[in-house]
Amino acid sequence: MTGTFVNAGAIIAGSLIGLTIHSRLSSKMTDIVFQGIGLITIAIGISMSLRAESMLIAVVSITLGSITGQSIGIDKYLRRFSGYLQSKNSGIKKDDTAANQFTEGFITASMLFCVGSMAILGAIEEGLGKSPDLLLTKSVMDGISSIALASSFGICILFSSIPVLIYQGGLTLFATIIMRYMSDGMTANMTGVGGILLIGLGISILKIKDINVTNMLPALVIVIILSCFF
Repeated sequence: MTGTFVNAGAIIAGSLIGLTIHSRLSSKMTDIVFQGIGLITIAIGISMSLRAESMLIAVVSITLGSITGQSIGIDKYLRRFSGYLQSKNSGIKKDDTAANQFTEGFITASMLFCVGSMAILGAIEEGLGKSPDLLLTKSVMDGISSIALASSFGICILFSSIPVLIYQGGLTLFATIIMRYMSDGMTANMTGVGGILLIGLGISILKIKDINVTNMLPALVIVIILSCFF
């Protein structure tokens, strides 16, 4: 899990740098950096989505995943968790604007760092005993992104390293058992679905429309199941 630990460390380091230089960045500078991150996120998402072997499976997976996530209320529980972290690290009430900003930043960063081909394929690569080159490359990207995010959202970005540890670490630990049996088509479809979710995240970052990508996450599991049968 070396790659995952380095990735989490890069996010923490980037967040601390972002908090340090926050006062030196104007709101216009922060806004344009965010716009750039949003555009890059959409571009990466489009590139990934085009790798799907079956767009029909991707559509069905997104649909069923959205229904499942909405029924479970993943976004609700994640917001509660981030609200708990915020309450433990400041005296601000949960109904304050700052608390909402903490939640928004935590969810945005967690989604950005966890949903992507590098996170999935990098964890698989390391789990299969290969050099974690993908995760090390991702660490550089996430470190840079966390600087911009922390300078705007604050300390909540530092806590987004926790989902990265859990998500990527979990994939790495189970890669030797589960991922060995995944075909190229299954991996391609999962990457495609992840790309579609990233497009939604990019749209949210650009504030074009608020898309609840969190509740769509079960699609990443459903696409694997469907790919086994179709």
